[in-house]
Amino acid sequence: MPVLPPPADKPQLSSPPKDTPTFSDSKVSVVYVLGGPGSGKGTQCANLVRDYGFVHLSAGDLLRAEQDRPDSQFGSMIKEHIRGGTIVPMEVTVQLLENAITAQLDTDGKGLFLIDGFPRKMDQALKFEQSVCPSKFTLFFDCPEEVMQERLLNRGKTSGRTDDNAESIKKRFKTFTETSMPVVDYFEKEGKVEKVNAARSQEEIYEEVKERMKRRGFEMKK
Repeated sequence: MPVLPPPADKPQLSSPPKDTPTFSDSKVSVVYVLGGPGSGKGTQCANLVRDYGFVHLSAGDLLRAEQDRPDSQFGSMIKEHIRGGTIVPMEVTVQLLENAITAQLDTDGKGLFLIDGFPRKMDQALKFEQSVCPSKFTLFFDCPEEVMQERLLNRGKTSGRTDDNAESIKKRFKTFTETSMPVVDYFEKEGKVEKVNAARSQEEIYEEVKERMKRRGFEMKK
């Protein structure tokens, strides 16, 4: 792995210590969307954006965009982590998400956010909750590994994503089970998880998602 240059005097991503979160959960609603790779998170997020007015923030998409940004001091590091199926350092991901929320609030001010594929580790969860915004709940798409693998291999034929191959997929499953499931378990103990059976058709899954959203006080746009 290449050695990163020392941070500049004014790093592109800075996260000074904070006593309180940047955003209040009375003004900003954050819903985490978790599930193994290929569980269908992106598809269901698109439904929720269309019907509920959420803004969809994909941690993975933000990281991929950052790795391709020509003057990014973190690009090569992010690339190595994505290729290896490992997790990018917490500070980078959390700051990218905070930047994206800030930019969106400046644009429309609605304050409804789905954060897809995050938090993937306990330290990410605690850091975001304490420094950015406490979440409302976690929408967890529960899906057997063999179903997810089949979906990903099919997607890999057309997606062009470097991590949609058998070797990377296996690493991503292992990473999710070992690091992300404890996050789901943690929030479940707090009564902040809605678990959805994601081994069914997209339509069946979304019907259950709508029920779970209603249970948490979110209504569809009229």
